Amino acid sequence: MKEKRILLKLSGEALAGDKKTGFDESTVLEIAAQVKKIHDLGAQVGVVIGGGNFWRGRSSENMDRTKADQIGMLATVMNCIYVSEMFRSTGMKTAILTPFMCGSVTELFSKDLANRYFEDGTVVFFAGGTGHPYFSTDTGIVLRAIEMDADAIYLAKAIDGVYDSDPKTNPAAKKYDEISIDEVINKKLAVIDMTASVMCMEHKMPLVVFGLNEKESIVNTYNGNFNGTRVTV
Repeated sequence: MKEKRILLKLSGEALAGDKKTGFDESTVLEIAAQVKKIHDLGAQVGVVIGGGNFWRGRSSENMDRTKADQIGMLATVMNCIYVSEMFRSTGMKTAILTPFMCGSVTELFSKDLANRYFEDGTVVFFAGGTGHPYFSTDTGIVLRAIEMDADAIYLAKAIDGVYDSDPKTNPAAKKYDEISIDEVINKKLAVIDMTASVMCMEHKMPLVVFGLNEKESIVNTYNGNFNGTRVTV
């Protein structure tokens, strides 16, 4: 059965394409075209985007962690503004919600407001993470997925699933077709960070992990025809 309400996680780096920083318009338009297809099939779609195409503050020891994380939150807001506009150019309605005020740029998150947007057929962007330092966008998307009673989280990554070790450094790494969140936690597999993993376990929030760069990967995942990994709860 297709999920009715999904939250899609995109990495900031994915938006940059081969440029590695900023935005690659053709990449984002391809994502938008895929989301429109599943939206037109009846999916309610929420989107969370990382900020890595602009900011990797945790790698700096010369800056207060809270301030570095705040810059990262604003990077996710910039990403959501851009991607939201690309989505609109394909005919979708969008809204950007943040856990802190950004003047007239975004709207303040509330569950009721987000639900009204979903029911109205609007794609909802959850920008700004949790609004607090020391929490990643992994934790942010799990928190929003739980709050919004999502059916699943779609993790569109550079790697096409969950492996028992890093396939970039281990050519013999084994990919899982399906794995439980308990195993992910016990084996310390780097699917999402530990805080987010534990939240998924406690609140029974399933994950679907797949490669964003594969053709029609978002559409295929929604239709159940994908070669990624299902993380069960």
